[in-house]
Amino acid sequence: MAAGKRFYTEDAEGTEIAECKKFTDLFYWCSARSTLHAELTLSAEPARRSISMTLRQLVDLYLSVAGQFSQSVSLSSLQLSTAETERLFSSCDEDYHISRFFHFYEAEGEKFSINGIAATHVSIDSEIDSIL
Repeated sequence: MAAGKRFYTEDAEGTEIAECKKFTDLFYWCSARSTLHAELTLSAEPARRSISMTLRQLVDLYLSVAGQFSQSVSLSSLQLSTAETERLFSSCDEDYHISRFFHFYEAEGEKFSINGIAATHVSIDSEIDSIL
């Protein structure tokens, strides 16, 4: 590369936003920008998936319908809105430490999308008490 050559980076509209004296400066600037974008994207996700009840409250609701742990109950019997049912159980299903206690089934009844998978019923293992 010729001495004194400068590199520029630009935003989506084509406006020059950074001058880099070496190619490595440009590489590190782009890497940092990509990482920042990924962090912003990830941090925005929980805001859209706000949970309206605690895990303890969800387990208590399940027990009020099931009577005891490990009994399969229809998701609609929990009397939550479709959006809230899908949001709550999808959030639980995304966390390994929680999801291992939840078992979803597809049978007759109203279908819900739990992380993109159809489910009509759920059962919860009694061992969930260990994390409550």
